[in-house]
Amino acid sequence: MRPGAGRAAARRGNGLHAAARRSRAPGSRAPGVRPRKSGDVRMGAIGTAYSRIYAVVRRIPRGTVATYGEVAAKAGYPHAPRLAGYALYALPEGTPLPWHRVVGAGGRLSLARLSPDGALTQRMRLEREGLKFDARGRVVTGRLKSLRASKKKSS
Repeated sequence: MRPGAGRAAARRGNGLHAAARRSRAPGSRAPGVRPRKSGDVRMGAIGTAYSRIYAVVRRIPRGTVATYGEVAAKAGYPHAPRLAGYALYALPEGTPLPWHRVVGAGGRLSLARLSPDGALTQRMRLEREGLKFDARGRVVTGRLKSLRASKKKSS
């Protein structure tokens, strides 16, 4: 490769000259953009994904917690725990959905990074439901229950 060829391609963007980018047909893909797959979460499907996540969170029983990964997996997005976090972050204030029953891996209150007040509210709600915390502020491992465990008990 010629010296400086990478910088020139980066300035052009998408590997095409400006005139070539303008002449592309509307809706056609740029080079290097992969086609959509059935499992991809795209902008049109965000509302559907969020509603599926909310349905899973609604089913978490009182006194039980689930991780973001478990919620996402139950909603049909097994490798997207951040999607569950984004969905819960988008909830309006005062929602009746039991958002406080979703914790980070290992029982940590991951809301503490965004809002210390929100983490305190989450902890108080979980303590009111009978969950215990260790000295590091995590749900005690013995009390940490998953959605799978609660489903097996009720069946």
